[in-house]
Amino acid sequence: MSQLFLFENCEIKKPVNVASIPMRSPFRYAGGKTWFVPHIRKWLSSKGGDVKFIEPFVGGGIISLTVAFETLADSILMVEKDEDVSAVWKTIFGNDYKWLAEKIINFEVNPKNADIIISAKPKSIRDHAFQTILRNRLQHGGILASGAGLLKNGENGKGLKSRWYPETLKKRILNIQEVKHKIAFREGDAFEIIKENENDGNSVFFIDPPYTIAGRRLYKYFDVNHEELFSQMSKVKGDFIMTYDDTPEIEYLAREYAFQVGRVIMKTTHHTTKYELVIGKDLTWLECC
Repeated sequence: MSQLFLFENCEIKKPVNVASIPMRSPFRYAGGKTWFVPHIRKWLSSKGGDVKFIEPFVGGGIISLTVAFETLADSILMVEKDEDVSAVWKTIFGNDYKWLAEKIINFEVNPKNADIIISAKPKSIRDHAFQTILRNRLQHGGILASGAGLLKNGENGKGLKSRWYPETLKKRILNIQEVKHKIAFREGDAFEIIKENENDGNSVFFIDPPYTIAGRRLYKYFDVNHEELFSQMSKVKGDFIMTYDDTPEIEYLAREYAFQVGRVIMKTTHHTTKYELVIGKDLTWLECC
């Protein structure tokens, strides 16, 4: 009997109250993992913190930032392929973070000004970063993939201003400076990073790839070879967690590679609940196991 069956009834049925989780990221990220923060804490606490934490599909970065702020690992490597998202992290971890924070504070948000910035070709990485933050905050659902449009009515009829929190964004950017010495950021391919670190038993991976169903709608680089990803993770010497949509395709892959599977309930941005899969070598740290 494969390990999958030992954990097929492992379900966490109480959703995390995301309002209780410190919001560290400047992104309002589609597919973000704020709801998974308590589980990352539990997983890494079981390892004593003496590990290198690698997030190859970092996106909005809430997990890596939590690991840094709460000192759950010795070091953190954040990796992102998307050039738009990467521009933000490069700026925040570089020398232009103050410029970005002040640009956000001084921007007068309205449809005309937003359209000017969003439609322009950025002249620098920091301009690209500001454009990305603007798109992320003002487009529907925080979606950065092509085709997403600007909010119209927004919350309570306040239009774009209902999603633009300049003081909050500035504070988050400046707060990240407190922990940036713990973090390395690379713009690159997740598969290459995993390969580079597969023989390091001290490296642990949090794998949150574009999902099989929603990825096409949400992300520029949605086309991931999931079977190859499972194959790569079966070769790493260190530990890992993968989070995935609850689909027969992904369950089949977990079965093929004899990984353990748990189900964790979460609330969507539309306040409905659904299960997502948690996959790894050893899930005994999960509350239900």
